[in-house]
Amino acid sequence: MSATPVRAAMPALPAGYAWEATDEQVSERYGVPPATIVRFDLNTSPAPPGLALRLLQAGAYGRPISEYPPSDYRGLVAAAAETYGVGRDELLVGAGADEILDLVAKAFLPPGAGAVIPTPTYAMYCVLTEQRPARPIPVPRQSAANGYALDLPAIREAARDAAVVWLCSPNNPTGLPEPAGSIAELLAELLVDADDDGRVAPVVVLDEAYAEFVGTSLLGIRAAYPRLVVVRTASKAYALAGLRVGFAIARHELLAQVEPYRPPGSVSIPSAAVVTAALRAPDALRDNVSRISAERARLAAALADLGTPASPSVTNFLLVGFGDRERAAAAAGGLFRRGLVPRTFGAGHPLADHLRFTVRAPAEDDRLIVALAAIVPALPHPAASAAQEITP
Repeated sequence: MSATPVRAAMPALPAGYAWEATDEQVSERYGVPPATIVRFDLNTSPAPPGLALRLLQAGAYGRPISEYPPSDYRGLVAAAAETYGVGRDELLVGAGADEILDLVAKAFLPPGAGAVIPTPTYAMYCVLTEQRPARPIPVPRQSAANGYALDLPAIREAARDAAVVWLCSPNNPTGLPEPAGSIAELLAELLVDADDDGRVAPVVVLDEAYAEFVGTSLLGIRAAYPRLVVVRTASKAYALAGLRVGFAIARHELLAQVEPYRPPGSVSIPSAAVVTAALRAPDALRDNVSRISAERARLAAALADLGTPASPSVTNFLLVGFGDRERAAAAAGGLFRRGLVPRTFGAGHPLADHLRFTVRAPAEDDRLIVALAAIVPALPHPAASAAQEITP
């Protein structure tokens, strides 16, 4: 979910949450051909089609697409269990990480319950909490100088009144994992507090959508914290976002409470087949992570040369500060008019003075660099821009 400047100019949308503007909407608003639009806002990983395209072209799915997929996704679960080093009964398949998050919210967030959301973080946690309808309990993260790390004492205190704690490491949109040992420390404290209070500990959702970029995972601590759900996805490092495949990993008895909310066939037969093959091709994953990491370093260096340095990141995106909200909005407007779509943040967001950029293919990133080289020198001086709001 994104609160982009383009949304205000879009046709009226149905009541409720509005998602990212489509290429067609951006084209209509800014007069740029849809084919020239590049999405720097969605954290997808462009990659050579390779294995996925070969399987899709060959129709090598092992089951006719005129039928429904098997409801247990046995082959996909087996490949994922081997990849993540967990038991098959500890895995639940969903249509991307977002469906997994939705299922967890349905299972563990009754109306009126509290959900701790360290901010800033992935916007869907708040969306899903409010949809239940439950109560978001925002807990500000530490400063940029401290890597936007979790405020452990504040989260611990807030969790006393919560059914769910949403965590993300590496965190989106700030780009860094939590310091080593901090999440394990937090979970141990949550168990102590729950025991002292005579209540059930909250379900902790640990979103590891970007874990492959750091090569580490906290899956192992589910043994010590029985109410931990770890979320993984094929969308980011595997570059298969369009296939919509994600996983919940938790102890079997916890997953049993989520299972009744899972639809029987939300992941298609082609998606299951391609992701199964991708999970069994670790060399392709390593190559993609290496390519993205190298391009991230190149893009970060170019942004620094422009006087707009990015925050440290281990993911496939960069968070860039522009000094104040008006300068960030003006920069976003200049990019939209060139067919380049950044991730923006609303006026009340703690990162309203930032833009986030997905690391894309070199030629696409070069378009971004050239555009910003023209835009940045023309941005209003921070002292002057504070007097008025600039809308792209």
